[in-house]
Amino acid sequence: MDMKRNYYEDVQLFSSGVVIFWFAALMVFLAAFPFLFKNYFVYVANYIAINIIVVIGLNILVGYTGLISLGHAGFFAIGAYSTIIFMTRLALPFLVALPLGALVAALFGFLLGLPALRLEGPYLTIATLGFGLTVTQVIGKIELFGGRQGLHTPDLVIGPWHLDNDRSFYYLVVFITFLMVIFARNLIKTRVGRAFIAIRDADIAAETMGVNLVYYKTLSFAISAFYAGVAGGLYAFVLRYIEPEIFSLLMSIMFLAMVVVGGLGSIMGAIVGAVLLSWLDLQLRNILSIPYLGQWLEKLSASYFSITGVSNIQFILFGSIMVFIMLFEPLGIFGIWIRIKKYWKTWPF
Repeated sequence: MDMKRNYYEDVQLFSSGVVIFWFAALMVFLAAFPFLFKNYFVYVANYIAINIIVVIGLNILVGYTGLISLGHAGFFAIGAYSTIIFMTRLALPFLVALPLGALVAALFGFLLGLPALRLEGPYLTIATLGFGLTVTQVIGKIELFGGRQGLHTPDLVIGPWHLDNDRSFYYLVVFITFLMVIFARNLIKTRVGRAFIAIRDADIAAETMGVNLVYYKTLSFAISAFYAGVAGGLYAFVLRYIEPEIFSLLMSIMFLAMVVVGGLGSIMGAIVGAVLLSWLDLQLRNILSIPYLGQWLEKLSASYFSITGVSNIQFILFGSIMVFIMLFEPLGIFGIWIRIKKYWKTWPF
C-alpha cells in the first residue's frame, strides 16, 4: 500500500527508480538538443521554455486559486522592460536585473490583486484586461522605455560566457525554466498551495477555517506576476528587441488558452499546453508555407475570402481547440493522460 507518512514525501522529486530513469533520459536529451537540431529548432525550444514559465505562473493563479486573468501580457511586458532598464541605466548584470525586473512585475501583481478581494468572475477578468491594455499604452508614451520605437537589448554576458545566439542562450533558459517548475510544484504541496486550492474550491469556507483571503489572493497574483516577469526578461533577449505592440491582448489570451488546453490545476498539464500551443503558434504564423495546406488555403481565400485574412486561421484553430477541450475533456490534455493511464493500469479489465 502506497501510504505517505509526512508532507515531505509530497515534495520528493524522485519517488521511484522509474522516475529517476526517465528524468535522466530527459536531462540527456535536453543537454544534447542544440547539437541534434538546427538553430531554428533551438529558437523554438527557447520560445516554448519561456511560455512554460508564464503558463506555470498563470496556472497558480487560475488553476489553483481560481482567479481569472487576461492581463498577463502586461506583467510580461513589465518584466521585459524592467530587465533591460536595470541593465542599461543601472549597469546591473543580467542575473541581478532579471529577478529585480520580476519583482517589479510582482509588485504590480500585488496591486492588481487588491481588486480581486472584491471582484470575481467576469468583473475580475475585465479588471485584469484593462490592466494589460493600459500597461502597453503607458509604456508607449514614456521616453525612458523607448516610446513606440521600443528598446534593443544590451549584450548578454555572464562571467566569461557571451550569450550572443540562441544556442548559447538555450542552456540558461532551460535551467531557469527547470528551477521555476520545481518551485511551483513544491509550492502547491505546502501550506500556501493548500490555501490557494481552498480559496478556489470555496473561499467562504476557507475563510471560516482561518485562511486569510487578503493575504493569499494578493500573494497568488504576486507569484503569478513574478513568473511572467521572469519570462518577459528572458523573452526580451530571445527577440533582442521589444516594442509595446508585441505585448497585445492576443498574447494574454494565448497564455490563458495554454492553461485551459493543458489542464487547470496541473503542473504537467500547463507544460504540455504550453508546448503544444507554442509550437502551433509558430507554425501557423506562416501557414501559407505549409505544404499542400497552404496552397489549399490560398486558393480558398482567393475564391471566397480575402487573402489577408489567412493569418487569422491560427486564432480560429486555437478557438476550436479550446471549444473541443471544454466539450469533451474539461480537464484538458492532462485529463486525457489520466484516462490513458487508468486504462492501461486496469487493462484488460
